[in-house]
Amino acid sequence: MSTLFLNRNAVNTLIRMADVINVVEEAFRIWGEGKGNMPAKAYLPVEHGDFRAMPAALPGCAGIKWVNAHPQNPSRNLPSVMATMIYNDPETGYPLAIMDATEITAYRTGAAAAIASKYLARRDSHTIGIIGAGCQAYTQILAHSELFSPISINVFDMSKVAVDRLINSLPGFSIKYCPIQEAAASDIICTLTPSREPIIKKEWIIAGTHINAVGADAPGKEELDSSILKDAIVVVDDLKQASAGGEINVPIQKGIYTIREVYGTLAELVTGKKKGRADNKVITVFDSTGIAIEDIAVAKLLFERAQQMGGYPSIDLIGA
Repeated sequence: MSTLFLNRNAVNTLIRMADVINVVEEAFRIWGEGKGNMPAKAYLPVEHGDFRAMPAALPGCAGIKWVNAHPQNPSRNLPSVMATMIYNDPETGYPLAIMDATEITAYRTGAAAAIASKYLARRDSHTIGIIGAGCQAYTQILAHSELFSPISINVFDMSKVAVDRLINSLPGFSIKYCPIQEAAASDIICTLTPSREPIIKKEWIIAGTHINAVGADAPGKEELDSSILKDAIVVVDDLKQASAGGEINVPIQKGIYTIREVYGTLAELVTGKKKGRADNKVITVFDSTGIAIEDIAVAKLLFERAQQMGGYPSIDLIGA
């Protein structure tokens, strides 16, 4: 047996957002039916950022992602987030593949938010507000454009250069730079910043808005005025992760918000155990921390596609 190696270029040739959305939604369905296994994400803080270990298993596959978050990396010409996936045969434990998971992380995060929007946003949503024009903005736009059409994208970032870079990377999309208040007045908002204090005010949010709160993915991070959560229907990807490091983590620590106020999980929406949006005037929030079942589902997709195509390098890593 041999271990397949897929670098970032290889992953980019294999990955397609429409397929990622399909497998991620199916992963939530399987997990919601009790057929997957996902231990809690483990954090390893270091001086300039942190690492996360994210294991998961779904029927027929298992693996672990090792991912960093170093916000100052762009000044070093490195991505803020980099990741490596070890993909194993669950029957024997053999490492079937080692692959760059940086793009997997970006694509599955965009896909999960778009899936949440599918269940929680108004059906007539046509404007997307992007708060933070980094790498994640690109995949949020790609994913939402698969499920909502036509869409106009309103982008705010403190760096106009970052916005211009985003616009140039997505020719053919209707994207404009605007003040944060205007971006926050969109039908769907995606907050994608590393902020540790609220940047979205309640008075900016219009009735019927859906918010994908993506940036808060570690203890101490938050992007939304906590009063937004108090008045919203809040759905999380994983209750334990969200309460420890998602958008709800700071309000919970301050005693402003409680776990009991969370409406449910995305898996419960996908499986139909709980209903999605039923009122066009309510505000909905998806607290997205990023969970390992998403990564393993996409890794399985890419591994199988690479096997079918052939031509990718491999090595006898175990040497048994």
